Amino acid sequence: MSIVTEFNDYRARMNEKIMAADNKVIKRFFNLDTNTYQAGAIDVKTKEMLGLACSMVLRCDDCIKYHLGKCHEEGINDEEIYEVFAIANLIGGSIVIPHFRRAVEYWEALKEEAVTAAPPHAHDA
Repeated sequence: MSIVTEFNDYRARMNEKIMAADNKVIKRFFNLDTNTYQAGAIDVKTKEMLGLACSMVLRCDDCIKYHLGKCHEEGINDEEIYEVFAIANLIGGSIVIPHFRRAVEYWEALKEEAVTAAPPHAHDA
């Protein structure tokens, strides 16, 4: 199982369990998070890059993986993602480097999965 699939499966399974508890405050908090990252005065792509940089500075590996996945969905390219990585390392300092390494590993896995999941071109058939 890939690190991307493992992360997404775990996150989905645990979120389902958390939501099943039907706690009003937790549900409202999750909803606030969801609504914060929707398009507004700032577009979704920029919000996800901000979320990624903040997550790296805060050293939350699960948050980093989540925002990397969202950045990938938003079509962020390598040049853009490495600029986000540079900002996070500059702001967070050298303690961010181990999280940066894991972020690069996860980013590469996201790209690899996208390549292997893509349908073959008509001329490849």
